[in-house]
Amino acid sequence: MQKCILNNMLLEIFTEPNPILRKVSKQLTKEDIGSKKFKKFIKDLTETMYIRDGVGIAAPQVGESLMVCLIAKDFTPTKEKDLILINPVWEKKSILKTLDEEGCLSVPGVYGLVKRYKKIKIKALDEHGKEICFEAEDFPARVIQHEIDHLNGILFIDKAKKLRHAEKTL
Repeated sequence: MQKCILNNMLLEIFTEPNPILRKVSKQLTKEDIGSKKFKKFIKDLTETMYIRDGVGIAAPQVGESLMVCLIAKDFTPTKEKDLILINPVWEKKSILKTLDEEGCLSVPGVYGLVKRYKKIKIKALDEHGKEICFEAEDFPARVIQHEIDHLNGILFIDKAKKLRHAEKTL
C-alpha cells in the first residue's frame, strides 16, 4: 500500500523472495531518462530511501526492473548531493578487499559480513543522461557495489558470511 508524502509517493519496498529482486534490470535510454515519469520516479525513490533510513536504494527494490540506483549524499564520495547512477558499471581499482557487515531494506532484519573491493571506478549516466566517471573507496565504494548488485539480481545474502538475524525490540 502506498502513502502520499509531500506530493511524492512512498514506494513499497519489495523483499526477498520476490522474483523481481533476482532479475537483471533493463538499461535506460536517454529518452527514458528525460521523461516526466522517470523524474517523478527518481523523486519518489529518493523520498522512499530517506523515509526507510537507507543509505542507498535500487529500482528493483521498489518493483521497477530499471538499471538505476541512488546513494544518499552522506555516503557519496563528495558528500555534496544524492548520487543517481543510471546504467552503472564498476571496475576494481585495487586488489584490496574489506570485510564489513551489511544489511538491506529488501532483506529486513538480516545482517552479514560481505567482502567488497576497497576502491572502484564507476561509469554511469546521471539524472540528466550525462556520462559520469569517478572513483570511490571505503564505505561509499561498498554502498555502490551493493546497489549495483541489486541491478544485476544479486542480494548481499548471496555473498555474506555469518548471517545473523537482528533481535526484535519492543
